[in-house]
Amino acid sequence: MNRALWAWLRPLGGAAILAVLVWRLGAGPFLDGVRRISASAVLAAVSITVLTTVASAWRWRTVARGLGIPLPLRTAVAAYYRSQFLNSALPGGVVGDVHRGVRSGLDAGELGLGLRAVAWERTAGSVVFAVLAVVVLLVLDSPVHLAAGWAVAAAGACALGLAVLLRARHGEGISLRARALRAVRSDIRHGLLDRRAWPVVALTSVVVSCGHAGIFLVAAATTGVDAPAVRVWPLAVLVLLAMTVPLNVGGWGPREGVAAWAFAAAGLGAASGVAAAAAYGVLGLVATLPGGVVLAADRVMRARPGRRAVPETELGGVADVPAT
Repeated sequence: MNRALWAWLRPLGGAAILAVLVWRLGAGPFLDGVRRISASAVLAAVSITVLTTVASAWRWRTVARGLGIPLPLRTAVAAYYRSQFLNSALPGGVVGDVHRGVRSGLDAGELGLGLRAVAWERTAGSVVFAVLAVVVLLVLDSPVHLAAGWAVAAAGACALGLAVLLRARHGEGISLRARALRAVRSDIRHGLLDRRAWPVVALTSVVVSCGHAGIFLVAAATTGVDAPAVRVWPLAVLVLLAMTVPLNVGGWGPREGVAAWAFAAAGLGAASGVAAAAAYGVLGLVATLPGGVVLAADRVMRARPGRRAVPETELGGVADVPAT
């Protein structure tokens, strides 16, 4: 699909979903979701995000070191906060990750490895989240309980394909395909499946996944959803899965649409689902604001007269190169 056309379709798809929700439910659920956010909910979201950010940064550091890129944890945490802020504030939802990969790669003198480390780190997190999502949807009652079995079959097929890829021999060819396959195998083995890497990647990914779901539970509770956590948890998982659909306006659209459907199917009301999703969106944005502070502080420090350019590993910030 033409990139220019896709760039237009992404926000239009999200806007269409929001328009349908407003047409069917009115603007009330959205406004309620924002109005009912409490100070305690904000504090909880910020606290959980501190934990998930540190866990994400640790995962990234582990993968990067496996690929040969030294990355101090302090630098990784600052860069990850900044990445989350940029992802939330800018269209597309991936600008912060590209920015993070470029900065770390340039700082290490290995731009390609920097980008690959970020890509594998995010992929690992998504895979672990998908596995946890399937388990939750299989074990707990949810609107897609029966369909979760098909997801298990698909996950098994993907795992089998990965095992074949890792064990296959592709010779010593110099073709682009052969070199790419060797690079993928090497990255997975050293960055993700190394005996020192995979426990960290798995544990931190579980922490991050549970943290995001926990923030949604906070959002649901603060907007008045009167249901036990065991009943809301699978709905939170469905909403988080919907957020991976690339048709949104600043993250809004599929999240609210799936929340409306899932909460209605669970007997909690579509309006309650929209309100909880809207509150989650606001809480998530507020929780990433420290990343904006990190970005601003870095710019101010570099703008001081007579101050030399400081590499990211020294500053805990970013090198002063154009964002991508």
